[in-house]
Amino acid sequence: MAHTILTVTGSDGSGGSGLQADIRCITELGGMVTSAVTSITVQNTLGIQEFYDLPATTVRSQIEAILNDLQPQVVKIGLLRRTDVVSIVAELMRKYRPRYIVYAPVLHSVRGDLLVEPQVYQTIRQQLFPLCTVVLEPTDLPPGARQHGHANQLGAALAYYLSCGESVNEAMLHARSYVSMKPKGFTDDNSRSGELYNLFLAAIDRFYQRYSDVAFYAEQLGVSARYLGQVTRSVAQRSPKSIIDERITEAISSQLTSTSKPLKEIALSFGFSSQAHLSRYYKKQSGRTPSDVRRIYQK
Repeated sequence: MAHTILTVTGSDGSGGSGLQADIRCITELGGMVTSAVTSITVQNTLGIQEFYDLPATTVRSQIEAILNDLQPQVVKIGLLRRTDVVSIVAELMRKYRPRYIVYAPVLHSVRGDLLVEPQVYQTIRQQLFPLCTVVLEPTDLPPGARQHGHANQLGAALAYYLSCGESVNEAMLHARSYVSMKPKGFTDDNSRSGELYNLFLAAIDRFYQRYSDVAFYAEQLGVSARYLGQVTRSVAQRSPKSIIDERITEAISSQLTSTSKPLKEIALSFGFSSQAHLSRYYKKQSGRTPSDVRRIYQK
């Protein structure tokens, strides 16, 4: 059984990383997540335009409200941009002594912009590192997992599996497996087609549990379904529908192998009308039934 997790990090309005992504990831895995916000960003898929870093006293109040009441034993820490905030977080970790502290460094944006000043990171190294159970490194990511948010997802997934009572090694193994199933294939092509293709993948990651039709994603991107098909075939030699189905199938597989949720509950969470509907879809996509997968991974 998963216990409550506290995530301490910045807000990402685009949903690709930060607080929003932590909540989505941990909830998707079946965990209970609480939060304390350190920074509010003005950003979208094009990048971060502005920061508003919350005062240390406000960060302290948020964290203490959660720790005093819900007593989470796993804390996941991300974006910290002020030295006084770092000191407050370290002080509270020493005081309340959660069982596990996971630090997922957030130092640069996906575009390479510096998010944390060197003196702040030095304070993190001095005051926070000694308290952490795990400090994630780029080498912890599975091969190919280098796009925006993957390090964040690894930290959130690791926090979830630790909250289930797994050892650090077991939790890291499961977290890496989870991240490896996230959508891959983001392109470095800066053309209009390349940009649209990446936006399409980001939209799938955001909406796949509710929408599986190509028309919905085409509307979100402001293009026709036919044009979206031309883009995905040009960039990835695949149809939009196959990319959407792959993401949904990977997410279902993650639920089947990492949670004990009933199949009916999983079916409803993905918008299927029944457990039988889920089984037909999953077998068509993967060649195996959900029950077969459950039996294999529960041995």
